[in-house]
Amino acid sequence: MDNSPVVGTIVGVDVGGTFTDFVLFDSQRQQRFFHKQPSTPTDPAQAVSQGLQAILRKSDLPASALTLILHGTTLGLNAIIQRRGADIALVITRGFRDVLEIARARMPSSFDFHADREPPFLPRQKVVEIPARFSPSGTVTQWPDDDELAQVASDILRLNVSAVELVTINGYANPEREAELAALLADKLGSLPVLSSAQLWPEIREYERTLIAGLNAYIQPLMQTYFQRLNDLLSQQTIDVPLLITASNGGVLPLDTAQQRPVDTLLSGPASGVIAAAQLAAGEGFVSFDMGGTSSDISLSAQGEIERVNRTEIGGLPLILPVVGVSAIGAGGGSIVQVDDYGILKVGPESAGADPGPVAYQRGGTRPTLTDCYLVSGILSADARLAGSISLDHQASHDALRELGSSIDFTAEQAASGAIAVATAQMATELNKALAQRGLTADGLTLIPFGGAGPTHANFFAEEAGINRILVPLRPGTFCAEGAISADIRRDFVRSLRTNVTTDTFIDIAGTIQELHQLAEHWFSHQAKHLSDAAHYRVEADMRYAGQAYELSVNLGSPDGINYEQIVAHFQQLHQQRYGFITPDATVQLTTLRLALNAPLPRPAEKKPALQTARQGPVQRQLWLRGAWVNADIWQRRDVSGDSKIDGPAVIEQEDTTTLVLSGWTARTDVNGNLIITRKAGDLQ
Repeated sequence: MDNSPVVGTIVGVDVGGTFTDFVLFDSQRQQRFFHKQPSTPTDPAQAVSQGLQAILRKSDLPASALTLILHGTTLGLNAIIQRRGADIALVITRGFRDVLEIARARMPSSFDFHADREPPFLPRQKVVEIPARFSPSGTVTQWPDDDELAQVASDILRLNVSAVELVTINGYANPEREAELAALLADKLGSLPVLSSAQLWPEIREYERTLIAGLNAYIQPLMQTYFQRLNDLLSQQTIDVPLLITASNGGVLPLDTAQQRPVDTLLSGPASGVIAAAQLAAGEGFVSFDMGGTSSDISLSAQGEIERVNRTEIGGLPLILPVVGVSAIGAGGGSIVQVDDYGILKVGPESAGADPGPVAYQRGGTRPTLTDCYLVSGILSADARLAGSISLDHQASHDALRELGSSIDFTAEQAASGAIAVATAQMATELNKALAQRGLTADGLTLIPFGGAGPTHANFFAEEAGINRILVPLRPGTFCAEGAISADIRRDFVRSLRTNVTTDTFIDIAGTIQELHQLAEHWFSHQAKHLSDAAHYRVEADMRYAGQAYELSVNLGSPDGINYEQIVAHFQQLHQQRYGFITPDATVQLTTLRLALNAPLPRPAEKKPALQTARQGPVQRQLWLRGAWVNADIWQRRDVSGDSKIDGPAVIEQEDTTTLVLSGWTARTDVNGNLIITRKAGDLQ
């Protein structure tokens, strides 16, 4: 971490499906406090409010001591996945009413003709056409008169929706005029808001831009209601401090921006975890592994830096926004284990969530989950209290798994072990795909597991994937919240050009860069100047040779001083690196310019934990591993010191998670209290 001054007391919050996590940093004492609060799915803000009260009690601080809250949530993401957003209408250029149904006209699977496409999040009945269109250069080619606008407004009002998105063909080339049309339409709709897609994200590709604007409108009422509810609860606690929302791109945004652009926050929780993992990796290649109650999120970095991508998928829908590169699979601690009609054992993607939760939680759950498998296998103690508050019922888990396994002639232990193996294979397959795409191997990377179940499953994952080193953070259960308090303000701006790169067109390219720079400076001065002393800017361009189907994202550096030769040279260099050749005489095209604003926030200063010397030895417990019961040493993490060497099989327990060490692996701690688990020399991959 840098030596930026720290002011007051900062709290990081990460709202998950099962637990809401908190990290409080008190700058005066240079001390961190941690807390896990059971989530309240019907009223997520309630868990945040209760958790803030709890962590203030733990730190013995009054509410007035707080100076900043950084908050991450997957509320919007879950609403999209579960299709429970607001009722909205789409207004689009006449003749393009089927844009969401046609999409990219691609089959979901080249091998399965019965595989269904993800249904549109917006039904066709709520799409209204408008006679408005632009040319590729941004010139108006169609514009509605007053009567036509009135007819469009009348059609919308009959739909009884809560918001409207406007999309015009080639609107990205003239976002100001599309915004003007949105305002004209809004005047005829009374209080019904109209969102201009080009104003929100002026990038080429109508289908993807329609999705961005539509999803933004789809979750905006939900997110605004949540934030208002949270503000009300904070006011009741006399907490009046800036509330920043973590974003999908690995930064944070002021609350006002997040309320207007909630689509920027969809992957805020997973992104925060990758931020913390990158800081912990300290420049070394890593695989971050965030395993919570509902899913596992995996991110890969060859050089220890946060990998960002400009395209991802959310609930089966493409999203062309800069985000931290994270792959999610439906295998978390709460993922339900089942046997299908063909007698095949499966894990997820359905999850028991926080309510009712795994069978072991004794909250009405009847279908076993991975958490129940850990408990029956002995990895979790029958006497454990998860997050210090949830007791576990071993017998209930055993009975549920025994009943499940009986249909395939498995005992409860065999069913548990089989489910763990299935989930592990899913994780390793996802990682192997990412490694193959980058030409990397797993043996040179460090696995950084976090989340409540990450360290529990990490050694299974590492052994299956061929990873030789695991680094378990000191507090893995609240690691995403830790990442939130380490984030900077970050906002992305975009403009599509679709132009050949020549000395003549460079004037337009340079002008667009300056336009984006001015737009970013204006946003910073009005939204974030009071939170950070200075902002830094970086330009990226999507470029390709003429005729190529896909672009490369080329880093052009600071917006000041970019010249024609520099743009072409950076592209040629990256093309050579990625594909092994260049074509110097070929025409180079630039399709999209992006500018990223980064403004550093005060950072918590590092304080090394006190070295543990006096400690208690381990007790023993039997674990079901590799088809047999084995004796394992059970350690408390507070009793593991720098000179400890723990050979597997072993279990290391702490308040927020349990770490498994398999046979053939050894665990020790580093000077910062992190747990290092390595494969023994004779077993290296």
